Amino acid sequence: MSAETPAADPGQFHHRRQQFRAWRGTRPFWAGLFVLLGGFPIMYFPYAHLQLGHLTLAMATTAGAGSLIIGVLLVVLGISLWFQKHVRTFAGVAAILLALVSLPVSNFGGFVLGFLFSLVGGAMAVAWAPGEPGLAEPQADEAAPGASGAPEAAPLPGQGTDGMYEPNDLSGTSPANGANGRHSAG
Repeated sequence: MSAETPAADPGQFHHRRQQFRAWRGTRPFWAGLFVLLGGFPIMYFPYAHLQLGHLTLAMATTAGAGSLIIGVLLVVLGISLWFQKHVRTFAGVAAILLALVSLPVSNFGGFVLGFLFSLVGGAMAVAWAPGEPGLAEPQADEAAPGASGAPEAAPLPGQGTDGMYEPNDLSGTSPANGANGRHSAG
């Protein structure tokens, strides 16, 4: 590096890292990574030839094509968990099922390593739920409900602040709309 070369913006790495962190936080990133990593040993070991000195150990199975298909599908599911977060339940259940099928098909699921990664990743994908954006904190000059020290009852859903039910009660059981629990077909 010469003296004329301008130094890189010191905040650029920090900015990119924060962008990646924000992107990662809005999707089941770790679940996708585990499913992706679980696919590699499942599709690798049936085609691998390990060398132990002068001895070649081939671990080919009769279902080598099946393990290749399972491994590729797990890699695709892992990538889809990163970029299509709305398919998380389907991808998680599919990863769990493919991990279970890999046990008899591909050398005990890639010597249990691929099986465990895929199983844990699939479970994480099914369990992941998108977070809710943080609510803005009330300002100091605005009094929050119940901030005066006295407990206040919050209005029930569908109930106005004056205690009366709103006219758009869709349950059909409100005495205000006269339906008395009976619904019409039209």
